[in-house]
Amino acid sequence: MKLTTRQLTLCALLTALALALSYLENLFPLSLAIPIPGVKLGLANIVTVFALYALGPGEALLILLARCFLGALFAGNMNALIFSLLGGLCAMTAMVLLSRRRGLSLYGVSIGGAAAHNCGQIAAAMLSLGSSAPLYYLPVLLLVSLLTGGLTGLASACLFQGLRHTEWRKG
Repeated sequence: MKLTTRQLTLCALLTALALALSYLENLFPLSLAIPIPGVKLGLANIVTVFALYALGPGEALLILLARCFLGALFAGNMNALIFSLLGGLCAMTAMVLLSRRRGLSLYGVSIGGAAAHNCGQIAAAMLSLGSSAPLYYLPVLLLVSLLTGGLTGLASACLFQGLRHTEWRKG
């Protein structure tokens, strides 16, 4: 895939925004409001959903991969990379496939991506533990993905609504 300078710049800016949102999310522990271990809102996924619809799957995948690698590198936690990559790649695959279905809204695509992300992270946990025990936690995470995916979809829809009168896509 060959990117223009404008596309590359936009991908870099969106990657930086995704990293900032991910960092910001870590400052506010969600466990105080929802006492379920491992639950995150997934604010960085707003950028992924936006990029998928605004730029296309190729650029969205580049942003996702850069966010996963740079996030693990900046956090100094390369062990978390497998969780981030498997979750992100599962979510991206699901969202690309779901976005092609007629009649499925941005909310449905976002919720499907959140559910697929949780499935990918459970798969990563099973690989790293060498056990199928994490599967027992999957139903809880899938229920939570209805909320987190819905919120991500809402934020993305608001973003598109706010940008509807701009020329951000032109050029």
